[in-house]
Amino acid sequence: MAPRPVIIDCDPGTDDAIALFLALASDELDVRLVSAVGGNVGLLHTLRNARALVGLTGKPVPVIAGADRPMLGAFVSEPRVHGQNGIGGITLPEGPPPAPGIAADAIRTLLRAAPPASITLVGIGPATNLGLALATEPALADRVAEIVLMTGAWAEGNVTPAAEFNAWNDPEALAIVLSCGRPVTLATLELTAQALCTQDWVRGLRARGQGACLRTACDIMASVPDAKRLGYRGHPEHDATAIAWLVAPQLFTHREVHAVADLGPGPSRGRTVIDRWGKSPSPPNARLLDTLDADGFFALLEERLLRLP
Repeated sequence: MAPRPVIIDCDPGTDDAIALFLALASDELDVRLVSAVGGNVGLLHTLRNARALVGLTGKPVPVIAGADRPMLGAFVSEPRVHGQNGIGGITLPEGPPPAPGIAADAIRTLLRAAPPASITLVGIGPATNLGLALATEPALADRVAEIVLMTGAWAEGNVTPAAEFNAWNDPEALAIVLSCGRPVTLATLELTAQALCTQDWVRGLRARGQGACLRTACDIMASVPDAKRLGYRGHPEHDATAIAWLVAPQLFTHREVHAVADLGPGPSRGRTVIDRWGKSPSPPNARLLDTLDADGFFALLEERLLRLP
């Protein structure tokens, strides 16, 4: 089969780094554009990191700057997990220069040139860039085959009791994406918790090869603190699960759900209300990834990281 054309919108971010490596090592995907958004850290860092990570792979994929703040409200980063520079303090070589322009324009340009239902949008940061692109030219949604998002939670959040970080950072943009009328796949916190990366696994991976990308991936994963909410047993590789869905869907089970983002100003802002049991009168508008074959996921990640230079 021909590779699937994808646009990856990200905020690197330690887990975004691993997701980018997985995507760029996978022949199943034709990455047309990487766009950066302010999220885990500010846009200055996320753009630099995205450029450097793509540069390490040697892939000629354009990287472009996007929004540095959400549609409404103020920008808030998460340096406690990702470090001040977004990738655990790891120093990367300078990547290729950014593509000219801004992400929302570039996404619309690629969609305009594409056949109907042909481009997959992958959002592994706050949905601002995707929301801006779809809100300003809604007719382009018919060029989208699927939207895959690492966002939300159907139980409790990780940045507030109610909300997951990406959803909380720009719930208005997420609401636009969820309501655009195209198939949406959600990798939520409940799914990504099953992709639990341990320091033992990282040490074993480090011993498997000497490539610059592999070493960088191991350095980044080793920098991430174990998650308190997961009993300090490791940390979730959140964003790589969204890429794995596109590369190896057989690793997942899923169900059809109705999902909306809470846009209110109170303590539930950014919560994703996900109807897993068909209690809402509204029809399903998303596919919820339910379970993950964790052994298969980490075997895939190892095999693909070993492909990179």
